[in-house]
Amino acid sequence: MILVIDTATSLAVVGVGGAEDDSATSVVSRAWPVRHQHGETLLPTLVAFLAERDVSLSDLGGIIVGTGPGAFTGLRVGLATAKGLAHGLGLPIVGVSTAEALIEAAGPSDPGSDVLVLLPAGPNDRVAVHAGRPPELVPGGSEPPTAPGDRLVAVDLDGRAPAEAVERGATALRGLAAAMFRLGVARLRAGRPDDLAGLVPEYVTLPRGVRASSGEMSWSRDHR
Repeated sequence: MILVIDTATSLAVVGVGGAEDDSATSVVSRAWPVRHQHGETLLPTLVAFLAERDVSLSDLGGIIVGTGPGAFTGLRVGLATAKGLAHGLGLPIVGVSTAEALIEAAGPSDPGSDVLVLLPAGPNDRVAVHAGRPPELVPGGSEPPTAPGDRLVAVDLDGRAPAEAVERGATALRGLAAAMFRLGVARLRAGRPDDLAGLVPEYVTLPRGVRASSGEMSWSRDHR
């Protein structure tokens, strides 16, 4: 069994799926509004979730964890939990971009167009992610970098994005665990897990008070 954990959005997600299932149809998951209570709810909910499905920790063969982009506290707790389990159980672990998984869960775009996932970055700004491209910060009041035909998928942006985009985001969230499984399990099968020390979250912004070496606030992966 492969364990899936994601804490990058307003919903914490845990799931399990059979390692030999190419279609991810065996993945079962639970999502709940975490409300900044990741530390209090993630591990107890995960333990209860596995017990209800008669899955023990010894049944696990690997872990897939969402790396963001997302908020500092959620990602820190999710990554720490996943890495702690991987280290303690001696399991391989794979980090999967939550945004890439949401793009996968949103379904195929029309030929010649892309899916653009839009995520919150504080009360005003947003983060835009196209598949295979670095995330782009969209300041409040600015339009996201869409091209003609792009399909906008807005997550956790009720009232801050078109209603149809918010609806697509809700659909993508429902398929997040299965999409993460599909993206991560191939790497586990191929023997290409992540190094525990090098697996880091992709924060929307650096934690308060932390600055990049340039002296400017920047993405966490730019921090040295």
